[in-house]
Amino acid sequence: MNATLGYGLVLGALVCAAFGAVIGLTSGLRQSEAGSQWVRRAVWGFFACMAGSNLMMVYSLVTDDFSIKYVAQVGSRATPLTFKIVALWSALEGSILFWGLIMGTYLLAFMLVHRNEHRRYMSLALGTMLGVGVFFAFLIAGPANPWQTLAQVPADGPGPNPLLQNHILMVVHPPMLYLGYVGMVVPFGIAVAGLLRGEIGDAWMAPLRRWILIPWTFLSVGIILGSWWAYAVLGWGGYWAWDPVENASFLPWLTATAFMHSTMVQERKQMLKLWTMSLALASFVLTILGTFMTRSGIFNSVHSFTQSDIGPTFLVFIALLLVLSIALLATRGHLMVPQGQITSLVSRETSILVNNLVFVAITFTVLLGTLYPLVSEAVRGVRVSVGEPYFNKMAVPGGIAVLFLMGVGPMLPWGTPNKDALRRQFIFPAATGVVVAAICYAVGMRGFYPLLTFGIAGFVTFITLRELVAPVRVRMTERKEGLGTALIQSASKARRRFGGYIVHLGIIIIIVAVAASSAYVKHTNGTLKIGEVMKLDGYQLKYLGTAQGQEPHRSFVAARVEVTTPSGKVEEFQPRLNYYERSTDPVGTPAVRESPKEDLYMSLMAFSQEGTTASLNVWVFPLVGWIWYSIPILVLGALISLWPSRRRVAVASSTPEAAGAAPVPGSDMNRGAA
Repeated sequence: MNATLGYGLVLGALVCAAFGAVIGLTSGLRQSEAGSQWVRRAVWGFFACMAGSNLMMVYSLVTDDFSIKYVAQVGSRATPLTFKIVALWSALEGSILFWGLIMGTYLLAFMLVHRNEHRRYMSLALGTMLGVGVFFAFLIAGPANPWQTLAQVPADGPGPNPLLQNHILMVVHPPMLYLGYVGMVVPFGIAVAGLLRGEIGDAWMAPLRRWILIPWTFLSVGIILGSWWAYAVLGWGGYWAWDPVENASFLPWLTATAFMHSTMVQERKQMLKLWTMSLALASFVLTILGTFMTRSGIFNSVHSFTQSDIGPTFLVFIALLLVLSIALLATRGHLMVPQGQITSLVSRETSILVNNLVFVAITFTVLLGTLYPLVSEAVRGVRVSVGEPYFNKMAVPGGIAVLFLMGVGPMLPWGTPNKDALRRQFIFPAATGVVVAAICYAVGMRGFYPLLTFGIAGFVTFITLRELVAPVRVRMTERKEGLGTALIQSASKARRRFGGYIVHLGIIIIIVAVAASSAYVKHTNGTLKIGEVMKLDGYQLKYLGTAQGQEPHRSFVAARVEVTTPSGKVEEFQPRLNYYERSTDPVGTPAVRESPKEDLYMSLMAFSQEGTTASLNVWVFPLVGWIWYSIPILVLGALISLWPSRRRVAVASSTPEAAGAAPVPGSDMNRGAA
C-alpha cells in the first residue's frame, strides 16, 4: 500500500511537471498570460506530490516496512530514529526523491514570492524550471525508483551506510548541499526566461541575483560542513583532499561566486550582460554534472554512491542542457548589447572582470583535473591519477589572486580614478599587509605562500573593515536628514553591500585557516604500551588502556589517552573505532581537543586484543577550527544582503512593474563587494 501510494505520487509529480512545462513555455513564448494560472497550479501539484511521496518514504523507514526495496536496503530496526529519517538521503534512490522535494519547494517559494511581479517572464521561468522537474520526476519514476517492492520480505535490514550514521553532521550536511545544488534551478529558469525574451532589465536581474545568492549560501555552508564531517569522522587528519565529489560541489560555487560579482558591473555600467547570463547557465549545468559524478558511481569516493543505471540518463540530460544553453547564448546573445565600456584599466569594473577570469580559470583547472582520469581511461584505456599536488599547484596561486582582488576591487572607483586619492587609499592597507607578514615571520612562520597569504589577508581585512563603515554612514545620514523615498534604494544597496563585506570577512577567515593548518601542521604516530608517553609540539599523550561500550546500533573500542597540554592542563580523550553489525570494517571517531589557536587531533588505528597496546595517529592543526567558525559569519552576511527593506517593498509595490508593466531599474545584491 505504501509503495503504491508513494509511486503514484511520483507519477502525479511527473504529470504536473510535464503539463506545467508545456503550458508555461508555450504561453510565455506567445506572450500570453492565459496559461499563467495553470502553470501555478502545476507548481502546486508538483510540490504536493513530491512532498507526499517523501513523507510516505519517511513513514516507511520509521515503521520498518521492509517490503519496500529501498527500506530493506538502508533500514534497520536497531537504527536510532534520527538516522532512520536520515536514511531518506543515504542512498541513491532516496537522495533523488529528496532532491525532488527540494525542487518542488524552491519552485513554490519562487512562485509565491513573485506572484504579483514580472508577469512577462514568470510563465517562461516556471515552465523552464518545471521542465527540469520533468527530468527528475522521470528519474524517480524510472531508473532511480525507490518504490520497488520485494516478493520475499526480509526480517531486518542492514541500516544506512556506517559512515552516514557515525556523526550528527550527516543530518545537516547533505540537505545543505542539496539546497545549494537544487536551488540553482531557479536562476537557471530566470536566465533562460530572460534570454528567450531577449532582454534582461534591472528589475528582472534583481530576482536573478537574489535567487542565486540563496543556493550559494546553502552550498557554502554544505561544503564547509562536509569538510568538517571528513575531519571529524574519517580519521585521516584532514578536511579537504580534492576528492572528485568534493570538487563537484566546488565547481558551481566558483561560477556562482563569479556571477554575483559580474552582476555588479552589469548593474552599474550596463556591461557583461552576456557573460553574466553564461555564468548563471554554467552554474546550473555544473550542478547537474556534479550530481552525475556523485550518483553515477563512476568515481571511487567515500562521498559517492555505488554503481547505478542512471549515468546514461544523466549524460543525455547534461548534453541537452549544454545544447540549450549554447543555442540560447548564440541566438539571443546579440540582443544583450552592452551600453557601457571600460574606460580605465585601474577601475573597479576592470578588477571585477579580472576576478571573474581568475574564478573561471580555477573552475577549468579543477574540472580538468577531475575529469581527465575518466577521459584518459575512456580514450586510451589507461587509468591515471590526478592527485592533490596538481590541484594545489594550479589552484593555490589562483586562490591568492582572488584574495588580493577582494581588497583591490572595493578600493578602486568606478570609471577613471583620481591617482592621488587612490595612492592615499592604498598606503595604510599595504602597510598593514607588510606588518602582518613581518610579524608572522618574526614569530617563526616560514614559507613563501603562507606568508604571502597572511600579508594579503591583512591588506584585504583593512580595506574590508574600512568599507563596512560606508553603509552605516548612509543609514545615519538618512535618519539624520530625513531623506525621502528617492534615496531609499541607495540605502538599500548600502545595506546589501554591508552584507557582502561581512561575507568577505568570512572568506578571509577560511583562507587564513586553510593556509595555517596546511603549512604548519605537526604530525606523529606510534604504538604505545600502557603508561608510555608520546610527545608532539608541547603536548604529552599517555596511553592508559582501552574502554569498550555498546550502543543500540553499534559497539566500540576506545583508547583512553591522558593529554597534558603545553600549559600543564591534564585531560582525558578517547579516540575510538566503531563496529556496525553488518559492516566488516570499523569506522573511526577521532578525539579532538579544540581551541581557537589549534586542534590536537588523535586517531586510533589499531589495538591489541588485551588492550595493552594501541597505535595512534596524532596531529596538531593551527587555526583549523576557524574554517567551521566562519559559517555564522557567512550566513549573517548573506542574510543581511537578502533581507528585504520594508520601505523599499512599499515603494516597489506602487511601481508599474509590480502590476506587470514595464520594469523599473532597481535592486542590487552586495554591490561594491568585489
